[in-house]
Amino acid sequence: MAAAGGSLALILGALAFQYIGGILPCKMCYWQRYPHYLAIVIGALALWLGGRVLAYLGAAAAATTAAIGLFHTGVERGWWEGPASCTGSGAGLGGLSGSDLLSTDGPVGIVMCDEVAWSMLGLSMASWNAIFSAGLVLLWLAAARRAA
Repeated sequence: MAAAGGSLALILGALAFQYIGGILPCKMCYWQRYPHYLAIVIGALALWLGGRVLAYLGAAAAATTAAIGLFHTGVERGWWEGPASCTGSGAGLGGLSGSDLLSTDGPVGIVMCDEVAWSMLGLSMASWNAIFSAGLVLLWLAAARRAA
């Protein structure tokens, strides 16, 4: 339950940054949330059903979000390219007309995946998610050993 609770805490923290702090998530931030939601459900099922298999599934969910967080960190730091749909490596301005370039009716609220919205101690939210999620993997694996 501690591992599932850790995922819940990370989700609640992300939602607080979003709704209280006004820091909008990018597309990759949402990708990092989905495995946490799954880990919370797996934790509830494990509480009800028990078993080693669910603990390993929880570890896989935590490892998935840690991997996405690490990938997102690399995109933010310019180590590799991210998805063209949410990074600055798009097609450029060549296909736009003069009126498109001068228009003030552009999209609002677009959050780029390669820009750090918040950081602490030099690490972005994606980096912190990767670190904490790696710790959750260890908790899930310890739960699997105890279930044996």
